[in-house]
Amino acid sequence: MIVTPKIRGFICTTAHPEGCAAHVQEQIALVKRGGPVSHAPKKVLVIGSSTGYGLSSRIAAAFGGGAATAGVFFERPAEAGRCATAGWYNSAAFEREATKAGLYARSWNGDAFSDSLKAEVVAGIKADLGQVDCVIYSLASPRRNHPRNGQSYKSVLKPIGQSYTNKNLNTGNGEVNSVTLEPASDEEIENTVAVMGGEDWQMWMEALAQAGALAQGVQTVAYSYIGPELTWPIYKNGTIGRAKEDVERAQRALNQTLAPLGGKAWVSVNKALVTQASSAIPVVPLYISLLYKAMKDNHTHEDTIEQMDRLWRRLYSGTPIPTDAEGRIRLDDWEMDASIQEIVARRWQEVSTETLNQFGDFEGYQASFLRLFGFGLPGVDYAAETEVDQRVPSLP
Repeated sequence: MIVTPKIRGFICTTAHPEGCAAHVQEQIALVKRGGPVSHAPKKVLVIGSSTGYGLSSRIAAAFGGGAATAGVFFERPAEAGRCATAGWYNSAAFEREATKAGLYARSWNGDAFSDSLKAEVVAGIKADLGQVDCVIYSLASPRRNHPRNGQSYKSVLKPIGQSYTNKNLNTGNGEVNSVTLEPASDEEIENTVAVMGGEDWQMWMEALAQAGALAQGVQTVAYSYIGPELTWPIYKNGTIGRAKEDVERAQRALNQTLAPLGGKAWVSVNKALVTQASSAIPVVPLYISLLYKAMKDNHTHEDTIEQMDRLWRRLYSGTPIPTDAEGRIRLDDWEMDASIQEIVARRWQEVSTETLNQFGDFEGYQASFLRLFGFGLPGVDYAAETEVDQRVPSLP
């Protein structure tokens, strides 16, 4: 069938298999250009490995460090002439490229929050790899069915304490408008922490530890974001921020858990980028559009693969890892550069629908969004028929 973008709200409901493969190949090529990472781990588990930062983490581990990788995701294959999700095509392409390179790659598709999938993955790691020496936690989900208490939780994107009004970008038509968000209830805050906090990260590490599947010196990383003050009411000081605080709580607890192995848990604060998750957050798309222009003009713009390649080389350089005062790795350092933030803050005050293209990079935002689903990649014939029913080689 011929596959074209079909956008509904902040989601594209179609994905192009050849475009997704081209995107994966682009990321692999970038990592290879940087040369091998000499101290990199050789057995890596990535939880949430099919899109965005998780996919780029798996690519950086495999093609920057030569690692055997295990990936966990929740994606939908093609059915009845309907496209698979982009994450499915990404994972299929990654496994094909890993096999060509002689690298082990095995994936599991299912509910990563469940005890049953954890047990299945841990058993597979024990059988195939014995142990892993790095675990990346990059799970992004709006819902979680808790495996122990049976409750279903749903996250919300809301401020805490009082309503919040600010500029917003309608990504469908490029209109700069205003949005008002009402404050979250205590229950909504608790639910968001249950979905997006650090408990599940701890559960994964405990399951691996109890099975003896963590190697001596194991490192684990979860991803976070802080951003500038203008986004704090909806992010850092909102429900998402409360969940990220819980991720940092989990990081401190995991450092104690991993101490007998000489291991270490990290939180990496990454740059604001167009991802399937960030596209859903009010206010943030306008900020990203202004940020993209400022950083591209400054020649410091990075996408997920540049960020994860830099993280991998920072983690495994063989030298002490620089952190902020709270012990977090700051991959948002170029974003938060004072000169960049001064430009963005000034343009935020001035930007309107009429001046968006002058002050922001909305075209770049849209292009980045479509690339997430395999559209707009050079060398892909989007007018040609393509086979949408593709297998992830390691899956049944």
